[in-house]
Amino acid sequence: MNIGLVIYGSLDYTSGGYFYDRRLVEYLRARGDEVRIISLPWRNYFKHLTDNLSFHLPLGFDLIIQDELNHPSLLRANRRPHPYPLISLVHHLRSSEERPAWQNAFYRRIEGRYLRSVDGFILNSKTTRDAVRKLAGDGKPHIVAYPPTDRFGSSLSESEVRLRAASSLPLRILFLGNLIPRKGVHTLLAALRLHPSSFHLDIVGSPEADPAYVHAIQNQAVASGLESSVHFHGALDDNALAEIFRSAQVLVVPSSYEGFGIVYLEGMGFGLPAIGTTAGAAGEIITDGQTGYLVPPDDPAILAARLLSLAMDSDSLIQMSLNALARYRRQPAWDKTAHSIRQFLLNFTH
Repeated sequence: MNIGLVIYGSLDYTSGGYFYDRRLVEYLRARGDEVRIISLPWRNYFKHLTDNLSFHLPLGFDLIIQDELNHPSLLRANRRPHPYPLISLVHHLRSSEERPAWQNAFYRRIEGRYLRSVDGFILNSKTTRDAVRKLAGDGKPHIVAYPPTDRFGSSLSESEVRLRAASSLPLRILFLGNLIPRKGVHTLLAALRLHPSSFHLDIVGSPEADPAYVHAIQNQAVASGLESSVHFHGALDDNALAEIFRSAQVLVVPSSYEGFGIVYLEGMGFGLPAIGTTAGAAGEIITDGQTGYLVPPDDPAILAARLLSLAMDSDSLIQMSLNALARYRRQPAWDKTAHSIRQFLLNFTH
């Protein structure tokens, strides 16, 4: 197949969505498909809308995959006649994120128009599928294809996980994600302020997406008296990140919304119970009370209580850690998932 992939910026970006896109491109190319990246400049939402004045989909493809993140730039281009199918790869909808109702009403109108303009969907979770159905209906071909979670290779052994979980206070917490408000670092810091001596927190993530937010949470840590127990690492390569995964005892990413949440499963590969929120798809990965906890978004008191329960009860932490490792091992392998995506795409070229 000769495939175009429309993205903003570069495939080298470090978010989970770009990691998914990158791994899919690698798989398709390894199977002999030609994949050409069609990159649009990364700007703000309203400037992306102005792309409709000039952007045209290029010719010469069997089909084009569009990362749904690009939807504001593609409204007019998708309406024009094109000799190939358009497949939208949806990680999560912008209108599913937490924001004022009037803003999401605006985004839903634009996203709905975009979603109705394509011929099929690659969806990263059942939660994302249901959100897309609400805007686009249920008549178009789709595949639910969970993201790859194997970038760190083999998982830890049960004995390694058990030994680490049994070690004493402070509880070693890892946050991993882009440092943006949606990921909820401010909520995690507010929770730790309630019991500061019981925890140590490593924050790993790029500070470039929202420098003002990074400055705010750094000030929050200082104002909360957490300087000695919170460490900001910035973005790390996979080797350094694997070392932090191995030394942590629990992963906490209290996002206001996740379309899937690759990071939860990556942590489970190291035997880390995961704490996410009840908003979005974290519940497709985390079983509350067994492999971690699901807490309400923006509720530091409940989050603090769940963390304290793990810090004070090593038996529960050990069992949850082993449950998390078992959950990771049940996840479908990426090669099998990517093969299913390729077969789905081939159906559009015959």
